[in-house]
Amino acid sequence: MTTPKISLRNISKRFGAVTVLDGVSLDISSGSVVSIVGPSGSGKSTLLRCINLLEHIDDGELLLDGNDVSIPGFDPNIVRRRIGMVFQSYNLFPHMSVLDNITLALRRVLGLSRIAAQDRARELLARFSLSDKELSFPDQMSGGQQQRAAIARAVAMEPEVLLLDEITSALDPELVGEVLDVVRELRTVGMTIVLATHEMAFARDSSDLVCVLDQGRIIESGTPAQIFGAPQQERTQQFLQRVINSGRL
Repeated sequence: MTTPKISLRNISKRFGAVTVLDGVSLDISSGSVVSIVGPSGSGKSTLLRCINLLEHIDDGELLLDGNDVSIPGFDPNIVRRRIGMVFQSYNLFPHMSVLDNITLALRRVLGLSRIAAQDRARELLARFSLSDKELSFPDQMSGGQQQRAAIARAVAMEPEVLLLDEITSALDPELVGEVLDVVRELRTVGMTIVLATHEMAFARDSSDLVCVLDQGRIIESGTPAQIFGAPQQERTQQFLQRVINSGRL
């Protein structure tokens, strides 16, 4: 039996008296695309932040290639070099050009030379149709271009897993497609991707596994055909019906 790339075992996370994640268990296979869907406030972003150890896990275990990386004292930077993350707010450095945004970590974390870092960055900028923006600053670009640049920055570090946290939620509708096209391209090269998303059509068409999160629990998971075609849980059915009624599926 193949060891999952990532295993969540009964993960819980609390903020004060509020339980945001309540016993979440999930196996993520290498090379798969996993979509985390559910209503706002269900814990999707917190789940991704726990996977990247940006949030302390209160209970449970997080395994990376079968090794528990959630034990006290484990260096989270080791995990973050292997698991990249892209946020909904881009988080590009506003005082740096796109090229410098991408090459900064390549040079300081991976130790690449300036030339080697720039070569890698330019390859990704070309791949994501941003070659003409390498000297632009973030405020000179559209939201879709900034988000593609943020994805390029994460991919440049050659992570084993890429976490995408509602990466289209801050975009105008006409810009959503260009960002999702980048994610589809990453899927074709076999990158392991876990995304929290409200883009139901993308989750249906591009995922290997869909997990429905509600009130901090995974209430149902399965293939897109199972979740969108024959959901078993009443709460899932209600959620999807609202999505359909809003015209998002």
